[in-house]
Order: sequence, then structure tokens, then C-alpha cells
Amino acid sequence: MARVQRGDEAAFGQLMARWELPVKAVIARLVFNASEAEDLAQETFVRLWQQRERFREGAAFRPWVFAIAVNLARNRLRWWRRRPTVQLEAWTETAPAGPGAGSGTAGLEQTERSAAVRDAIAALPAELREAVVLFEYEQLSQQEIALAVGATPKAVETRIYRAREKLRVALKRWR
Repeated sequence: MARVQRGDEAAFGQLMARWELPVKAVIARLVFNASEAEDLAQETFVRLWQQRERFREGAAFRPWVFAIAVNLARNRLRWWRRRPTVQLEAWTETAPAGPGAGSGTAGLEQTERSAAVRDAIAALPAELREAVVLFEYEQLSQQEIALAVGATPKAVETRIYRAREKLRVALKRWR
């Protein structure tokens, strides 16, 4: 990141190659739309380049880049809420089920379970969804999540707890 701050475009390319998939994954789990995640990931890196001077030397990069990504996802979700012409189905589509979703009963059950988890996460309030996605899928610490979402570590701990409780209730069929 120090090289990027000095305007090294090659270093920026390496940084993008390293962080593109993690950033897309976080955004996709927040907005539930693969094409929007692609667009917002690109916007994240544009913002990163524009704001590279703001990065504090010695600070952790991961929470900083995820903070940019989460803020862009929040803004997009707000934009969609204010424009009701966007159909719910248009922005809740996600990529096809991944490994484990094969044929037969087990594959169908795995596909159903994945859809249930995805739907339960989508039903969470935004602040709970952000916390649980960053904690469970991206394995960020509560301190890193606090930096990324602009909250205290205790607030993040509470959000994760509440999200898990809501998910536990919503997914009790799958236990």
C-alpha cells in the first residue's frame, strides 16, 4: 500500500489482483447480486486509488478496503430502497450454488439449505448482516469489523450475537 500511496500503478494492479475476489465476495453477500457486486468492487478500487493518501501507514489494509466496500454496498441498498421500480427478484439473485450442490437428494438438500441461509441473511437488518458477513465469511476480528463499519467492538459483538440469534430462529428447520 505504501507503493500505491506513492502513485505506483503496478503495485495498485497487484493490490487489485490480490483483493478483487474478497471485496466482491463481501459486497455480493451484502447486496445479493453478482453483477452489482462486480460494479461495486470496481468502484471500491477506484475510491481506493482516489483516497490512497488517506491510508495511515502501519494501519491494517483489510478493514480499510472492506470499509470502502461496505459503504458502497450500503449506499446501493439505500438507493434501491428509494427507487421501488427495481423488482425484488432483480437484486436478490445470486450465483449458482457452489461445491456440494450435486445431483440427487443430498445435492437438493444442500441447495435448499444454501438458499435458506442466503434468504435468512438477506432478511437481517443491514447492520446485523454486515457484521455477520464480515465475521463469518471474511473472518475479520470484531476490532477489524468495528473499523470497517464505524462502530465500537462491543457494538459489533452485540450485532453478531443478535444476527446469530435471528439466524438460529430463521434456520431452526435446518438444525
